[in-house]
Amino acid sequence: MKYVVLLGRILFSSIFILRAFAHFSEKAMSHATNAGLPMASVLVPLGGILLLIGGLSILLGYKARWGAWLLIIFLVPTTLAMHKFWNVTANYSSTMEQLCFLKNISLIGASLMITYFGSGPLSLDKSRH
Repeated sequence: MKYVVLLGRILFSSIFILRAFAHFSEKAMSHATNAGLPMASVLVPLGGILLLIGGLSILLGYKARWGAWLLIIFLVPTTLAMHKFWNVTANYSSTMEQLCFLKNISLIGASLMITYFGSGPLSLDKSRH
């Protein structure tokens, strides 16, 4: 079962690590600006840093509880600011925003579980004890 937890950490962290680099692009900052995010040129790259550090922390199982909190700090405001499906009138766009909103809610839930349970076996935290 310890390999299942490791596989879960790998799969969970992959979305954050892979998407972190996109937060340094002009396209991402422009999208956030168009969505009404103030100071997007600062906040979007900062979000990328949170994603990368939090994702790597969970992947490696090093201070995973702290890494999960970093992801929560990113996910809560991003979910509320960027995925306002209730304001979208186009049916397809509204559905896509709702799916992104719910995906982020699920990611917040999983991150909260990591803040409680930690990284589990086969992690750098466990190897230090």
